[in-house]
Amino acid sequence: MEFARTRSASMSTRPALIALPYLVMGIVAGADVAAGPGVGLLPLVSLGPAFAGLSGGWRRTAAIGGLALALCCALGVYDGLFGTRRGYTALLSVAGVTAAGIAAAVSRERQERQLASARSIAEVAQRVLLRPVPRQAGHLRAAVSYTSAEADARIGGDLYEVVPVPGGVRVIIGDVQGKGLDAVETAASVLGAFREAAHDERELADVGARVDRAVQRQLGLDDGSEKFVTALLAEITEPEGITFLNYGHPAAMIMGGDGHVSFPGPRRYTPPLGLVWDASDAPEPYVVPFGPGCQLLLYTDGVSEARDADGVFYPLANRVDLLSAGDPQRALDALQADVVAYAGGPLHDDAAMLLLRCRADVGMTPRDGLGTADGAPEPPAR
Repeated sequence: MEFARTRSASMSTRPALIALPYLVMGIVAGADVAAGPGVGLLPLVSLGPAFAGLSGGWRRTAAIGGLALALCCALGVYDGLFGTRRGYTALLSVAGVTAAGIAAAVSRERQERQLASARSIAEVAQRVLLRPVPRQAGHLRAAVSYTSAEADARIGGDLYEVVPVPGGVRVIIGDVQGKGLDAVETAASVLGAFREAAHDERELADVGARVDRAVQRQLGLDDGSEKFVTALLAEITEPEGITFLNYGHPAAMIMGGDGHVSFPGPRRYTPPLGLVWDASDAPEPYVVPFGPGCQLLLYTDGVSEARDADGVFYPLANRVDLLSAGDPQRALDALQADVVAYAGGPLHDDAAMLLLRCRADVGMTPRDGLGTADGAPEPPAR
């Protein structure tokens, strides 16, 4: 979203940048004719190719440089300076600035190609790391949103996944401490462990334990560092509702069919992934009712900690009406746009959101099959 806004602003200023070299040369020519040869404005014609090199390609810069040389010669004849030292100095100034502008344009075009290539690689990495969630998963409809704090980035340290399994759906949302490639690498490790464990393990607590072990291996806590990953795991089944497992992550928001909003949390908060050392540190699963007409919103602290100009946190509980659209993705896009508008500019942290709606028209297989590979349903088309 921030990249689109930046691109839009760039497009709106492009006509002015195109016209600027011609405008500058016209002003210099007019001023030189009005002031006469004694003022010495002739070398300022070189401003035309200088501005062209800042905004245009090398061919356009060369063309404007040729036009500037022709204008310089014409003004030199008019001023009676053609063939004099001052006239030659002016011509050399225009030629030198044109050459520098062409070199700058070539360098900028090379950097733009490299940036486009990096963006393309980032988009591919995003598709591998943060795969599109299934639009339908069992008795649920799903939508996802991701806003990077970096204007030109596509991925960061926030993560999410929805895994349909026999008898239910297992999901995760998390936030890796830190930024950059190290955070992306840790997020990949968390998602890989969760995707595998979600199918293999019968109990959600065992899924969390496997993910935690993967995080500890990835972060290498033997060096004394305290890096970690906050995460919220959930297991959603039709007869039992939602079972949560919270590793120091913001509580999910549940919207009931009657409009009631709640943020159910654990009886005691436990350390994030990577800081759980023994069984006493492990989180306790807790169950929350979740039936037809209910919605579940999981999010990272980039949403809940977004601030307005006065430093007030984003009032998520007061924005439930934005999630009333019939299509879950359209509803979540409206909430995402509202968060960015509330912050009044780029977010200071990555913001991921996952919206799940309970459907009344799709049945579920018995929970006894949960965590086994036999009879697993095919994931819905994405």
